[in-house]
Amino acid sequence: MTEAAYSSANWNQPPHNRHSFQHMSALFATQTIQRSTKSAMAFEYALEDTSQLTYPVSKGATEPLQHFLDSTFTDAFLVLKEGVIVTEEYRNNMQDNTQHLLNSVSKSFVGMLAGIAVEDGLLDTSKYVSAYLPELANSAFSETTVQRALDMTAAVAYSEDYDQPKDDFWHEAAVVGWRPDLQSDSSPRSLIDYCKERSQTEQGEGERFHYRTVLTNLCTAVIERATNTPFCEFFAQRLWQPLGPEQDANVVVDPTGLPYMGAGMSACARDLARFGEMLRNDGFYNDQQILPASWVRDTRLGNDELRELFAASDYHGLLPNGHYTNQVWADRESDEIMCIGIHGQTIYIHRSKQLVCVKLSSHPYPTDLGLWGATYRALRALAAQI
Repeated sequence: MTEAAYSSANWNQPPHNRHSFQHMSALFATQTIQRSTKSAMAFEYALEDTSQLTYPVSKGATEPLQHFLDSTFTDAFLVLKEGVIVTEEYRNNMQDNTQHLLNSVSKSFVGMLAGIAVEDGLLDTSKYVSAYLPELANSAFSETTVQRALDMTAAVAYSEDYDQPKDDFWHEAAVVGWRPDLQSDSSPRSLIDYCKERSQTEQGEGERFHYRTVLTNLCTAVIERATNTPFCEFFAQRLWQPLGPEQDANVVVDPTGLPYMGAGMSACARDLARFGEMLRNDGFYNDQQILPASWVRDTRLGNDELRELFAASDYHGLLPNGHYTNQVWADRESDEIMCIGIHGQTIYIHRSKQLVCVKLSSHPYPTDLGLWGATYRALRALAAQI
């Protein structure tokens, strides 16, 4: 398929997304998250034969791990064991230096950057978001704290059903050009304008966990204001470059230049593995403490309140003992940390097994529960066997 076969009008529809996910900067306005001018942090390799590994499918049956890769529209699959690459595979014309759309894996970078801004003394997550964005003082976010936005427990009414073509999620995505058919003369011209227009609430502040991309974009704007630094510049200097990445990353931006970090970042698989390894080691990587260790520990361990809010949500089945905080999914009992994006994007971290898996995909549809179930059964089986 040639690049001319996909466009901003059909880019996220099958089969076009198999190619567009690797070419976002050709379709939309993006900003670069620049890598360091120093040499990349090199990986060690100890490739293992995974042909004998299996994973459960149904009714006690198992299939080889290769079946999982073949049947879940895999674009990249990389596994680190104790920081060493033991499996690395690319498909669908993807290469080791290809930037691939992360969808909501993007969110987890925002959560970690918030921790850096807190450590710097520039951000107080107990404050209302309007302390940093006063233009939202009369919106549905008027009583939302930064932490509630990071934890997705805010009050704002916002629907995130990707299968509904006119859902709130898609109207917000239209701001960055992802749905040109939803744009009109009266449409908001920026992500902050979109937030300003949110006037309704669906729950009390801190009442329960409800996953809403608008809250990530809100946090992105808060971090930019709090640090008084363009978001991508802060991102590059304080997180991306210290990781020692091999490639630049990029992120789709709105007409004002604010990054659409709710879903719009693209990066290569190896650099995502570096990010995962940093999370596995409580923020330490490349011979330095990049993230505050306490921030990462609080993120992965959670607390009873977060687990109660998660248990009351529609997502409880994904992680029965899990929680969501600082834009990251985690389960203290199983020692798992996950960064998750629609269409099959995953960074899976199993700390006690010293395992980090990166799976980049182009599922035909955003939330195919069969493919999601296969992914997590396979990754957990891999953690148990490798």
